[in-house]
Amino acid sequence: MAVTVFDNEKLRKMTPDDLQERLAEAKQELFSLRVKQVTKEVEDTSTIRMKRREIARIRTIMNEKAKAAG
Repeated sequence: MAVTVFDNEKLRKMTPDDLQERLAEAKQELFSLRVKQVTKEVEDTSTIRMKRREIARIRTIMNEKAKAAG
């Protein structure tokens, strides 16, 4: 499974619905990585850290957009 990490520019161009969808996907990927870590299938543990940061990045951008809208 390839881990995809979006950069800030791509995330900022997304609509709130797209961000919500991407957040759900990222959470599912993080869950899968954690399960693989427990079963010793993860080769690069830094991917878990990158995925956590991506989730935080998405949430930050969602909050910024919500504040700007209203």
